[in-house]
Amino acid sequence: MKVRIHVSLKPGVLDPQGRAVHHALEGLGYEGVNDVRIGRLVELDVADDTSDAALEAMCEELLANMVIENYRIEKVQP
Repeated sequence: MKVRIHVSLKPGVLDPQGRAVHHALEGLGYEGVNDVRIGRLVELDVADDTSDAALEAMCEELLANMVIENYRIEKVQP
């Protein structure tokens, strides 16, 4: 089974990479971009019987920093 883990910074957490991209977009002449937040995508190929609880544990123990990040699990259908 393919699983995608979308990790993003929690609201209110400073995102220097997002600020740099925002500044670069303005410098290139793009208007109307109010804010940029950068996250990451982790793709896993796991056994079909992997439980939701196991996926949650993977995220909370390793894939996301629970102090400053949120995550969302997406199971990809074949």
